[in-house]
Amino acid sequence: MSAVKQLVIIISLFILFLSTGCAKKQTPEEEMYTILENVAAKEKTFEEQQKPLTKLEKHEKTLYDQIISLGMKEYDQITKQSDEAITSANKRSELFKKETKSMKDSEQAFKKVKSVKKRIDEPKLRKSADQLYDTMTIRYQAHDSLTNFYMAALKNDIQLYKMFQNKDISAIQLEEQVKKVNLSYEQVYAANDKFNNLTKDYNTQKLSFYKQAGLSNDE
Repeated sequence: MSAVKQLVIIISLFILFLSTGCAKKQTPEEEMYTILENVAAKEKTFEEQQKPLTKLEKHEKTLYDQIISLGMKEYDQITKQSDEAITSANKRSELFKKETKSMKDSEQAFKKVKSVKKRIDEPKLRKSADQLYDTMTIRYQAHDSLTNFYMAALKNDIQLYKMFQNKDISAIQLEEQVKKVNLSYEQVYAANDKFNNLTKDYNTQKLSFYKQAGLSNDE
């Protein structure tokens, strides 16, 4: 190998060393940005379940209205409609499980924020990061509650649909089960409102943090 070629190789290796050794290290704020955008990506599956869930809920409401409008002489039709409602409820259960898994993946990714935010030097910015962290933590807890209420409501729905198929069921028994279903969904709606409000708060706080840190989620 000629001396010139050796010199070119040495210079090339030296430049490569400099470019890798002097790579800019992320600031804590930039690390936060990376984590938070990854968290948002983890929740895509959660978002994708919303429309099909709503569609199934509306479908079941239609089936329920049809069932209660039928008399017992149309028992075969009642059985058919309630079977369809049970199938729909089971589909909702599967979709909601996907939603819950998405939130758990998001929560796991978000845990990295706890150590990173402690390394932020600027007091106001660290306070914003703390607030954002606290809000998101409460949001995950709110979704846990929502999950419990929703799955309980689903069980009550399925129980009601099965009761419709029992020729010997009394009007009083059906009325009591309908009350259970209604109470279940009152809890679901309240939990969902709390979760949605916390989601809005978190998104507002996240954008505020980005702005304060001179970051952008449009990159």
